[in-house]
Amino acid sequence: MAKPVFEGVGTALVTPFHPDGTVNFEKLEELTERQVAGGADAIIAVGTTGEKSTLRHDEHVQTIACIIKTVAGRIPVVAGTTGNDTQYSLELTKAVEAYHPDALLMVTPYYNKTSQEGLYQHYTYLADRVETPIILYNVPSRTGMTIKPETYARLCRHPNIVATKEASGNFSDLAKTVHLCGDELTVYSGNDDQTVAMMAMGAKGVISVAANLIPGEMHALCKKALQGDFAGAMALQNKYLDFMNSMFVDVNPIPVKEALNLLGMNVGECRLPLYKTSDANRQAIAEQMRRIGLL
Repeated sequence: MAKPVFEGVGTALVTPFHPDGTVNFEKLEELTERQVAGGADAIIAVGTTGEKSTLRHDEHVQTIACIIKTVAGRIPVVAGTTGNDTQYSLELTKAVEAYHPDALLMVTPYYNKTSQEGLYQHYTYLADRVETPIILYNVPSRTGMTIKPETYARLCRHPNIVATKEASGNFSDLAKTVHLCGDELTVYSGNDDQTVAMMAMGAKGVISVAANLIPGEMHALCKKALQGDFAGAMALQNKYLDFMNSMFVDVNPIPVKEALNLLGMNVGECRLPLYKTSDANRQAIAEQMRRIGLL
């Protein structure tokens, strides 16, 4: 039986930048403290929302190290470490493991992609060589490939592969994965708007973009679902659904950084090729923030 790394909401934390584009570590500490105080059950460091793709190796490691130091063991920290190069993924992971994250988030290879056998070999190669539990990350809309249920069933037999962030939106595959893996694989929703439905199917929580703004509310939603109060959880999801959706009016993490800036958090803009959003999107985000009382 795989012990969950966390239950509830893991916030996919943004990486704040100074106006010159360098990482703002002082602001990163502030954002991290805000999550701990706000009720997040875990922090996911340098994933998609943390702009992993445009951080240099040293920035990547330093950003994760800063979050781990700031959290100081109060809640789990999950470090995003992989990409589409297995050997470099191992090199990066080894550098990050020196700071003792609670788990690693490893996305499927993108652009070059691979076969299902290649996926199995990629993840097994890494799992054999690291000491930290691995959360797989299935997000075909970004990577162009998916982890099939049968591949999950093979991977979850490895003692270092304990969970998955499922962002495929394919509930048929999810049902089959849960059936094949049982309690050997913890599932987390990778989409805020699908949290309740996935938890009804056995997921233990969500890795959330919206929680950058509403960690306590997402914690409460997950807590209700974990307690079997799906009607209560659904009421909260419906309350915040339009806000959740506004976080994806443009490419993540453009909208969530815009929302944090509107809130006065001054997290900076995204690095190119991600570019600031349109005035219409900004107004739509602000409208939803006002609707739920953030502005």
